[in-house]
Amino acid sequence: METSEIYGIQPTLEALKSEQTIEKIFVQKNIQNDGLKEIQSIAKDNNIQLSYVPIEKLNKLSKNENHQGVFAKISPIAYVSIEELIESTLAKKENPFFIILDELTDVRNVGAIIRTAECTGVDGIITLKQGGAAINEQTVKTSTGAIFNIPICKVDHIKDVLFYMDSYNIQTIAASEKTEQQIYDVDLKTASALIMGSEGKGVSKSALKMAKVKAKLPMLGTTSSLNVSVACGAILYEMVRQRMN
Repeated sequence: METSEIYGIQPTLEALKSEQTIEKIFVQKNIQNDGLKEIQSIAKDNNIQLSYVPIEKLNKLSKNENHQGVFAKISPIAYVSIEELIESTLAKKENPFFIILDELTDVRNVGAIIRTAECTGVDGIITLKQGGAAINEQTVKTSTGAIFNIPICKVDHIKDVLFYMDSYNIQTIAASEKTEQQIYDVDLKTASALIMGSEGKGVSKSALKMAKVKAKLPMLGTTSSLNVSVACGAILYEMVRQRMN
């Protein structure tokens, strides 16, 4: 068993009551006992994702060990709160740059974005607790370890983040093809947060509506869109170009 995975009632309870960051808990369907009830109660109180699965799934996850109806994945990193991220960053610099990941589901894309973000001096990554890709070993591997050098924040709703950004006069920029404005015409030297949407749907309608700016990259070939991590990288290096000048 890898150190990022635990199973059994008592080990899972101990992890929940410690400072471990639990990514997700799998609970066997149709069984209940005091230990499982306590696990579910603590998980719900702490907004930890619960997934109810058949015993066959738990057997596979635990490699047929005695899982007692529960299996948990521990995050390889510690997260910061949105308040801590924004306030601590603004205390150090006037014009930070953040990335908001809006329902991205591919861990490799997330890892690639984190790698480029760290290389370009981004101050933090904000992603969803549920509805987005997990931060796991694959994410760490794809980021080539950059994930340990940049703050990561997980939130319940993107719209709350956008309201929070607005309260600090941080410009929110939605990367979207649904606009005529190119990213090169946007001032990226000011305090900003770039919203990158999911691989299939792009930025969600609610986030697109709330964003202060919408911008796109020019597409000169016949292919209609870029991979999200490639598009994010192109935008980040435009930010670097502007700030270096």
